[in-house]
Amino acid sequence: MTSETKEARVLDAIRERRELVNAAIDEELPIQHPERLYEATRYILEAGGKRLRPTVATLAAEAVTGTEPMGVDFREFAALDGTEVDVMRAAVAIEVIQSFTLIHDDIMDEDELRRGVPAVHERYDTSTAILAGDTLYSKAFEFMTETGAAPANGLEAMRMLASTCTEICEGQALDVSFESRDDILPEEYLEMVELKTAVLYGASAATPGILLGADEEIVDALYKYGIDSGRAFQIQDDVLDLTVPSEELGKQRGSDLVEGKETLITLHARQEGVDVDGLVDADTPAEVTEPAIEDAVAALEAAGSIAYARETAEDLTERSKEHLELLPESGSRELLEDLADYLIVRGY
Repeated sequence: MTSETKEARVLDAIRERRELVNAAIDEELPIQHPERLYEATRYILEAGGKRLRPTVATLAAEAVTGTEPMGVDFREFAALDGTEVDVMRAAVAIEVIQSFTLIHDDIMDEDELRRGVPAVHERYDTSTAILAGDTLYSKAFEFMTETGAAPANGLEAMRMLASTCTEICEGQALDVSFESRDDILPEEYLEMVELKTAVLYGASAATPGILLGADEEIVDALYKYGIDSGRAFQIQDDVLDLTVPSEELGKQRGSDLVEGKETLITLHARQEGVDVDGLVDADTPAEVTEPAIEDAVAALEAAGSIAYARETAEDLTERSKEHLELLPESGSRELLEDLADYLIVRGY
């Protein structure tokens, strides 16, 4: 099967599941009183997004049970003990957590755009945006209590969601602390990436296994798949921030570099003697020019830093797929493997 065929299969799987997730969001998170609050909670969800994490969750549910893609209603998914679990509600909970983190990240980073539209705090106001993020956070736990899973499995899924949220905050705190340091090690960066980004992919993959009653070894394999593919995704996202046009990214290209955020790219460049801090003469993403970004990217490419980041992402992706070997062979497992490849090619 060619890479183009694999990508087409992944895109079809994402599209099919995105439609289901969007419909479920309408059901689970209606606009109600007070309307402005709930309009703000829905705003970022309706602004776009591929629903990658719910795609991982639904594929993982199928892969755990050996079910072929889209072969079972996710609202009434058969657990390994024969009971029914609402896997879609769990997938929505995970997507809602992702949206909560984006709202708060944009406030902290003072980003004006998200997915090509004004960020929530720009469209409404900062107070409303904070409340919208907090509401999404709370709703996610509410949804996770309503999956119909066996009590012990439901409790463990809640525990994973709670610890994941804590780790995301820890990762964000590390990311902020890096802005005032010039001695960050690559392993520290990878720890930050794992906490800030990869743990939610880990939870996306492992939570369905927990809810459906898979054994601990399978759940652990799914979690590790999510961690490694999630780390690869974030590293590639850092590459894309420099190499993809602003209109495709939905935000200013090179914003991470302008804002002084350390990435695997900049850490490698520093080790190669590049004056990273002097690459761009702008204080905010709005002030940077395309020629300035082009020159910065050229310097990072000459140092081999962008290639180094890409190779690291590829290595992590290959490792992520190895974790899936414990699962039964099925079209859904194959799609999980192909999705890992897709995340480091066109995951933005």
